[in-house]
Amino acid sequence: MATATTTGCPSDNTAAIDQSSFWDSGNLNWDSHRIGWAIAGGCTALTLIISFFSVLRHCRNYTNPRQQRQIIRILYMPPVYAVISFLSYRFFRDYTYYSLVEVVYEALTLSAFLLLLIEYVADSATGHTAENALARKDKTRLLFPLCCWRYRPTKAYFMYTLKWSVLQYVIVRPAVSIAGIICQALNVLCTSASFSVHFANVYLEAIDFVSISIALYGLFLFYSLTRVELVGRRPLSKFLSVKGIVFATFYQSFVFDALSDRVLKATTYWTTTNISNGLNALAICIEMIFFAAFMMWAFSSNEYKRKSGTPATSVWRPLWDSIYYADFAAEIWGSLRFYLCGASPEKVEAMDPGRVDFGQAFGVDGYSSGASQRRLGKETS
Repeated sequence: MATATTTGCPSDNTAAIDQSSFWDSGNLNWDSHRIGWAIAGGCTALTLIISFFSVLRHCRNYTNPRQQRQIIRILYMPPVYAVISFLSYRFFRDYTYYSLVEVVYEALTLSAFLLLLIEYVADSATGHTAENALARKDKTRLLFPLCCWRYRPTKAYFMYTLKWSVLQYVIVRPAVSIAGIICQALNVLCTSASFSVHFANVYLEAIDFVSISIALYGLFLFYSLTRVELVGRRPLSKFLSVKGIVFATFYQSFVFDALSDRVLKATTYWTTTNISNGLNALAICIEMIFFAAFMMWAFSSNEYKRKSGTPATSVWRPLWDSIYYADFAAEIWGSLRFYLCGASPEKVEAMDPGRVDFGQAFGVDGYSSGASQRRLGKETS
């Protein structure tokens, strides 16, 4: 039975610790936990192999850095989830810490997918801009459940708000995880009492739920606006590969939690919370094999193949680009700057010559006209 702490939160772990060795008198000591451990490790290794070749193919054909840096970041998602889930299964007493770190990469992946869609749309028209990409879209209703309101995608504030609705998650989710780690260390998080108002977990879960709901809604809406411009790029497959991981991991955790103390029963060394968490981690390790393979197909490197006779690109620059998140910071700051003082294409062009800014790419009202007037003023002065 789980022990109680001085704060009243039931412990996720039992006081009893399994002291037996994996090697017992020269023989393998196979119990259910160690069998699951072996399965999780094997699945994680297979996911790493699939993702390694998928990333390597993009690195060796790194012909479109602005798009492929986002693709490589997305391809990291299955191995990151698999490795962290394996560790959380192996070191199950620290599961909460690993789970809080794991979901941080979810925020990075959603933002990378948004930036990839923006790059696709910006590349869909002549001259690598898409100033007319949204011009033909009339005022229409928002997606369910906000279908009572109508919007016009050519309005600058709407498009920047839509972009910010996704980017906010890359700020909120890490902040929630940091707060959760601190609360867990102080023993006031209490994931065992998920809906208790006396502990921090219910408040952090509420913040996370609202934040990810806004991000997913914004991404759905953005995809619905741009799917025509993405024809030929397997947009639905790309969308499902990313959303599939988010939904699968999010909802199956609720299923296993619901089974605790009903179907799942505690053992000498495992509480029902340990078993629920372990099954969730094991399921993620298995699922990531299929998601890694699906992503290899959905984000194929074939469309980026270098020309015949051109030497393969070095893997170091793509790998560095994929872990250097200055573009995320620039996008977040650019969105904030739009609300504070309006956009400034000159600054963007100075930082990254030839780069198409979000407002320029979509030709939203109030942005492109202002930029044109500034350029006209320079030419006539």
